Amino acid sequence: MNNQEKVWKVGMWVGVILAIFLAVVSLKELKSIGYVGKDIISMNTISVEGTGDAVSMPDIATFSFTVTESAKTVGDAQKQATEKTNKALKTVYDAGVAEKDVQTLSYNINPKYEYQNAICSYETASSQSVSVGIVNSVRYCPPGKSVLTGYEVSQSIQVKMRDLSKAGAIFTSIGSLGVQNVSGLSFSVDKPEAIKAEARAKAISDAKNKAETLAKQLGVSLVKITSFYESNGPMPYYGKGGANVAMMESAVAPEIPTGEQKTTINVTITYEIR
Repeated sequence: MNNQEKVWKVGMWVGVILAIFLAVVSLKELKSIGYVGKDIISMNTISVEGTGDAVSMPDIATFSFTVTESAKTVGDAQKQATEKTNKALKTVYDAGVAEKDVQTLSYNINPKYEYQNAICSYETASSQSVSVGIVNSVRYCPPGKSVLTGYEVSQSIQVKMRDLSKAGAIFTSIGSLGVQNVSGLSFSVDKPEAIKAEARAKAISDAKNKAETLAKQLGVSLVKITSFYESNGPMPYYGKGGANVAMMESAVAPEIPTGEQKTTINVTITYEIR
C-alpha cells in the first residue's frame, strides 16, 4: 500500500468520526428545542411546624475556684498557692469526685509593682535677702517610679460533680480553707443527646399530626417529605440553682436547689402533596 492510499484511509476514518460527533450534537440540540416554550413542572407542597419539649433533672454540677497568693519571690508565692490548692483538691477528692472531673483552667504568675513617689527636697536659692536674714528655698520633687514588690501566683480549677447532694458541703469546706473565690455554679445533663432525641421525636410527631389535619382540610394527599429543618429552642432552668457562689465562712452547708431543665426542639417539615 502506497502513501497515497494510507492518507486516503486515515482521512476517511477521521471523516466518519467527525460525522458521528456532529450527529450526536445535533440530536441533543433537537431534543432541547422540544422544551423551548414549555413550563417546568412545579411540585405542590405544604410546610408544617412542630414543637417538642422534654423535661429532665440535671445530674451534673460544675463550678470553679481560684487560689491567689502573693509573696516577695516566685517560689514563696508558688509554695503558698500550691499548699492551699492541694488542701482544696483533697476536699474535692474526699467528696468522691473523680480525677477526670477536675481540670486546671489557668495558672498564672504575675509580677506586682507599686508606684512610689520620690522624696522631695529643698534647695536654697540665691537672693539678696540672705544678707538680711531671709532665706529663700525651692522645693524639688523628682519623678516617681514603679518598684517591683513581689509576685502573685493564681490557679483556677474547674470541678464537675456527679453527686449533687454533696455540692453544699464542698462549698463550705473549700470556703473554710481561705480560697478567695468559688463561682460559676451551673447544672446540666450528662447525656443531653438523649433528652434532645426525646424532644425531637415529640416535635416530629406534632408536625405529622398537623400535616395530616391540614391535608384533610385541603382535600389533598401527603406523598412524601421533601425537606426537614430543626432548631433548638431555649433551655431554661427552673429552680434557684445556677448562681455564682461566693466564699463561704459559715460552717453550715448551704442548700443548693437544682431545679429542672427543659429542652425544646422546633422542626419544619415540607411534604409533597397531590
